[in-house]
Amino acid sequence: MSKFHAISRRTLLRGAGAALGLPWLEAMAAPAPSAGEKAIKRMAFLYMPNGTHPDFWTPEGVGRNFKLSKTLEPLAKFRDDLTIVTNTWNAGSKTGDGHYVKVSGFLTSTTITKTLGVDVNCNGVSVDQVAAQRTAGATPLASLELGTSPVTTGVDRNVGYTRVYGSHIAWAGPSRPLAREINPLYVYERLFRATRPVGEGIKRDTDLLDTVLGDANQLRGKLGKSDQLRMDEYLEIVRSLEERLKATNLPGRAAWKARYPVDSAPKPEPQPKDFADCTRLMMDMIALAFRTDTTRIATFMFGNEVTNQNFSFLPGISSGHHDISHHQSDAEKLTQYQLIGQWHIEQYAYLLSKLREIKEGETNVLDQSMILFGAGIRDGDKHDPHNLPIVVAGRAGGRLAGGHFSYAEDTPLSNLYVSMLDAFGTPVERFADSTGKLPGVLA
Repeated sequence: MSKFHAISRRTLLRGAGAALGLPWLEAMAAPAPSAGEKAIKRMAFLYMPNGTHPDFWTPEGVGRNFKLSKTLEPLAKFRDDLTIVTNTWNAGSKTGDGHYVKVSGFLTSTTITKTLGVDVNCNGVSVDQVAAQRTAGATPLASLELGTSPVTTGVDRNVGYTRVYGSHIAWAGPSRPLAREINPLYVYERLFRATRPVGEGIKRDTDLLDTVLGDANQLRGKLGKSDQLRMDEYLEIVRSLEERLKATNLPGRAAWKARYPVDSAPKPEPQPKDFADCTRLMMDMIALAFRTDTTRIATFMFGNEVTNQNFSFLPGISSGHHDISHHQSDAEKLTQYQLIGQWHIEQYAYLLSKLREIKEGETNVLDQSMILFGAGIRDGDKHDPHNLPIVVAGRAGGRLAGGHFSYAEDTPLSNLYVSMLDAFGTPVERFADSTGKLPGVLA
């Protein structure tokens, strides 16, 4: 294997990530109805890795008369806009390892295929992509996938799963995890390009993507067998981008117009090194995408699952997220665990504030949206998939009733997704293991 050492796998994957991050690779320019014809709905899913403190999440009381928990307290000014569900889970995640089956199955409500990387398969389509596929062409970007960390590659030999699973919640198909953008500046540039008139850009973008695939395939032949498998994982993501790009170049559509000029918003600095700054900028980008109507569907991962992101920038935090989540009932670690969960909710509240500030006629973008925040496990120490921490903000134009709903133990989380798809205007009879809509959630 020594002849392969001239190519650094780490450098290779960084390079591939940078290529995927170029904004023009997904510069879809599909037209949409004229802005202002009617109120439009948006939907976003924010994922927090490593679970939350199990005892400081659930509100007291049910219905409209509930009291926010300690972790959810930053949402106080949005209390009337919240839909909080208790006792939901993804039955498909009860098997396998402690983390990977929880994250990649979070929005698909399926059981992922255990693999070292050659046959990555989530065995479903994520709920965001169900909506995106049914509304294709309404906006320049069918959906927007964001994160803060590059795709993690290789194999977690402790559990026998490829680490790629820990980096994806959005799946366009069983073997098609969608590439995430992790640089706020590139997100801004992608949104800006998407608002430009359709012309030679589509052809140039397709040609560029073909070049990326060609170069990657040539490089693959110079790698060792294990790195070839890892490269195959990444190439599958690139090919999914190619398919999505070609699908947008359809003739006969009316001209789409942005509701707000992208370049009127501040342009982010190049890739921020500070995790907290990067997170806030990504919240800004989601708000900008929704304000301009460049897309109506977004996903965001605060971090890859099993991340050990250092939170020492918070007072009282002394180590990494994953380490702290394995608290073993230690009082000091539990305190830190709760603070990390609350910090994530604060960032969520920041996005909600941005959306509420954007006026649309007599209402605002938050009123027309459904912004879900959640995790694939309840307690990181137990890898507990029961009673997931889930909250949805926004009323979907009056379709969500709002309040705290406590259901029978192990109610399918997919029932919430069926309810959200109905409220979004893309109803389905069934999604994954759903048994129906969640009672009381829809107004």
